[in-house]
Amino acid sequence: MKAINLAQKHALFSKQWHPHQIAVVDDMQVLLAKIEGEFIWHAHENEDELFQVLKGVLYMKFRDRTEVVNEGEIIVVPKGVEHCPSTKEGEEVLVLLFEKLNTAHTGNIEHEITQNNYPKI
Repeated sequence: MKAINLAQKHALFSKQWHPHQIAVVDDMQVLLAKIEGEFIWHAHENEDELFQVLKGVLYMKFRDRTEVVNEGEIIVVPKGVEHCPSTKEGEEVLVLLFEKLNTAHTGNIEHEITQNNYPKI
């Protein structure tokens, strides 16, 4: 039981779209990620997903609209909802994610960007 400094943890990695686990809360995991550009369209059929923007602006695309998530804000993507996180080109955004331990990175889509293991830092 120690405080976790998010800025220090974010400084430990540079790879984009590759979440790193910083804590586990019951059956949920807390992840940090650096993102830039556009991810892929995907859904998590059985899990909700929470994104908190720590730095920058996240554009959460849904099929019918795009939600702008500013620094200091969160967005919850409900289970089964197709979404595509993105940023302005050239802008790195730092996010904290909160999701179930068994949540697949890219849902039921297998892609070259898919990560099957989140390093613990």
